[in-house]
Amino acid sequence: MHHSFVAIDFETAINHHVCSVGIVTVVSGKIEEEYHALIQPPYNQYHWRNIEVHGIRPEHTAKSPSFLQVYSEIEKRLLNKIVVAHNESFDRGVLRRSIEDNNLLTQLDLFAKWDCTMKIYRAKGYKPAKLSSCCAVHNIALKHHDALSDARACAKLYLIQ
Repeated sequence: MHHSFVAIDFETAINHHVCSVGIVTVVSGKIEEEYHALIQPPYNQYHWRNIEVHGIRPEHTAKSPSFLQVYSEIEKRLLNKIVVAHNESFDRGVLRRSIEDNNLLTQLDLFAKWDCTMKIYRAKGYKPAKLSSCCAVHNIALKHHDALSDARACAKLYLIQ
């Protein structure tokens, strides 16, 4: 376990297309910075099931920047940092595919696995090991499927593992 890292969470509109990102930067065991952005997915399209999950609707992102416009903010927070996510394969995959869709050159290594709090807590015997369940056990405040709240909860879980 590391005491300096970033925790990240994405919410998606349809398939892997991002509509929200939350990033929490932890330095020496303390939350130093939080970043959140609503992101307009391509054509501002949403699948109704995704809306049911996170509550973000096309009208919320109609005037939001595109992934391309916020990518530099994401990259600068992740570059050369230990990255943590709950279900890291999902979030890392979303980021990798969004970078590919936008033909971006990146210095991020998106093929190396990030640390995964879901896998960590599953290995400790938590059943289920989903974010809301782990947070309930540890009394960590969570507004589930809010990207910043999820990233903050992930960071706290990582710190207490």
